[in-house]
This record gives sequence, C-alpha cells and structure tokens, in this order.
Amino acid sequence: MGEANDTPSDEIIGWLLEEENPSVRHLALTKLLRRPESDAEVMRAKKRIMEEGIVPRVLALRNDEGYWGTKGEFYTDKYRGSVWQLLILAELGADGADPAIREACEYLLASSQDREGMGFSAYERAKGGGGLPSYVIPCLTGNMVFSMLHFGLGEDARIQAAVEWICEYQRFDDGDSEPPRGEPYDRYSMCWGRHSCHMGVVKSMKALSAIPPRARSEKARTALAAGAEYLLAHHIFKKSHDLSSISKPGWLKFGFPLMYQTDVLEILGILAELGVSDARMSEAVQVVREARDRDGRWSMRNSYNGKTLVDVEKKGKPSKWITLRALRALRACASFGAK
Repeated sequence: MGEANDTPSDEIIGWLLEEENPSVRHLALTKLLRRPESDAEVMRAKKRIMEEGIVPRVLALRNDEGYWGTKGEFYTDKYRGSVWQLLILAELGADGADPAIREACEYLLASSQDREGMGFSAYERAKGGGGLPSYVIPCLTGNMVFSMLHFGLGEDARIQAAVEWICEYQRFDDGDSEPPRGEPYDRYSMCWGRHSCHMGVVKSMKALSAIPPRARSEKARTALAAGAEYLLAHHIFKKSHDLSSISKPGWLKFGFPLMYQTDVLEILGILAELGVSDARMSEAVQVVREARDRDGRWSMRNSYNGKTLVDVEKKGKPSKWITLRALRALRACASFGAK
C-alpha cells in the first residue's frame, strides 16, 4: 500500500487551489479532489485558464499570421516556435475550442505533418507544403499528437493517421536486435539508432495514453503494452543491461514543462495513470517520495525559463506543477498497491 504521508495535507491542497494558477487549480479540483467537469467551481477554474496567467500571455505573442516566431522554424526555434507553444498550451489545459489555438493547430498540421507518412517533421517541404519526410521525429510526433488530442482533434483523420504512424513505426526494442532499415529509420541516428530512443518512447506513450481508453485501437493498446514493458525493463530510470546505473542523471531533477526531454516523474505518471502495476516501478516511486520537502512540496529543479516566451514558476523553489504531478502519480500507485 502507499505510505500514509502520500496523502496531501489540507494546507497543500489549499496551496494548489490558489487562484493565481488557474491551470493547477483546475487539475487539483478534478484530479485530486475528483470534482466533475460539471461542477461550478471546476467550470470557473477552467474558464479562468483562458483569461488569466500564462495561457493568455502565450496566445498574445502570436504574430498576425497566427503562429509564433519565424515561418518555417516551428520546431528549430527552441523553445519559442509554434511546436513548443502548442505543447505548453496543451500542458496548461488551454481550451482547444479557442479560435487562436485551432488556427495554430492548422498551421502545424499544414507545415509540420508529413503528408505521406503522417508523422511530424522538424522542417517544412520547400515545395508543396507539409513536413519533410526525412526529418520526421518520434518525440515531436508524440508531443504533437498529445497536444492535438488534448485540443479535441481526436476524430480528425490527420490525427488518427499520426496515431497510426506511432503504432507502426515507434520502436520499443532494447538494443537486442538489428535496427530496422528504410523510412523513417535511415535518418537521425539519435532517434533511430541501435537502441530505441527513450524520449521517443515516452512521448509516444504520452500521446497514446491521451486517447480515451474506449477509443484505443488494438494497435494502440499493443503499442502501449510494449512501451510499458520497455520502461519497466529500465526500472523507469536505469540502464536495462546494468540496473546499477542511472540512464540519465538529469531525470532525477523534476521539471515542467519538459519539452522533448523527460524525467522520472513524467514516466512514472504515465505508467501509473495507465494502471500499470509492477514491482519494477518501486524505485521510481521512492525517488519521487524522497524529493518531497519537509512541508510536503516538491521543487522545480529543471527549468526552461529564459528560453521560452513565458517563464513557468521559479527554478529551485517549491513548484505547484511538480507537487501536483507527484501527488497524482503517488495516488495512482497507491491505488493498485505499488510500493
């Protein structure tokens, strides 16, 4: 069973419910207090996401043509281009029905999505539009599918095709066999090398888990199961072929947003929300618990502040976002007995 102090105090809940961060307030109401979306307080918090705080500030920085930054640099302008702003808006719970967000989605679908394979590319074709096939990236595809599913585009044929791309091409192997060849594997060794890319796996899992369970295809369920086993083989943050070694020490420093990177908390949260229960999660659970301070909060230890258009909280200080995500992951683990 989960430890007793995994249950947040009334003081922590009150802190998360403060009005100054409507995104955290909305998620705390719905995910921690389990209030329905029809609840008047929940509806008010959701409405305020679009009116106050980071979301309206990000939206106000779009140019007259409906995107952020320089045309064609939607991905390569890190972390100020349209890809990154759309991801941040999705993470913050922005309303996908907002015309500005729909316009931004259409811009990326027209400029980044490869019109043949339907994955998302870092570059636009010089002629004809659409993403350049040779620069389709798995973590980018996962992030964009996650974002557009959040914005309500799950029934859009283009997003369904992108989900199919993930199910067809995302690798979950552990370096035990020869890597596949041909498109899209013959480019970007960092993404398609001998060993599956951790970030590609995590962002693909994040995208597929955003599909409502009843709407997941058999292919999506199979991919989620393969991805979960891949992450469990690594005990979430270790080298699968040497479990005494940490894959990426930076994964122990929790941050938000994470862009194309990941950390222990994001991975544990994805698995926990999927209902995965496995003893190989226990070390990650302990990492999360040990990062909590004496007041029951978690701090922001990894940040993109200064690189993004709008800063999110303060590095080195108690973080509502990290605390919320940690409490959600620990609650989910406790519900199925992960220790």
